[in-house]
Amino acid sequence: MSGGLARCSGSPDRDPGLQPERTRLAWRRTTLAVTVASVLAVRTALHGRAGSGELPAVACAILAWLGFVVVAHQRIRALSTPRPPLLTHRAALLTAICAALVAACGAALVG
Repeated sequence: MSGGLARCSGSPDRDPGLQPERTRLAWRRTTLAVTVASVLAVRTALHGRAGSGELPAVACAILAWLGFVVVAHQRIRALSTPRPPLLTHRAALLTAICAALVAACGAALVG
């Protein structure tokens, strides 16, 4: 049954190959995308002479961006170890919430 099937991930002789590197690059790409969305949201608010209704959306976008960057940085560092730990449910949930908040705040500022 060895016809090209990978070994169980719990085996001590696991060869991760390039998978951790691809995952690390994906985290960096996503961080860049969230950063660009946050910067555009702030730029839109400042260019439109941010009124009192837009300031909470800008603050929310910045806080969500900071939360995302913290989780992404921790995950990128964890992926540089020989046997990276699994992403926790808490970190995955926080990442998804932060990305959704940045998108929602950006949409609120544009709309």
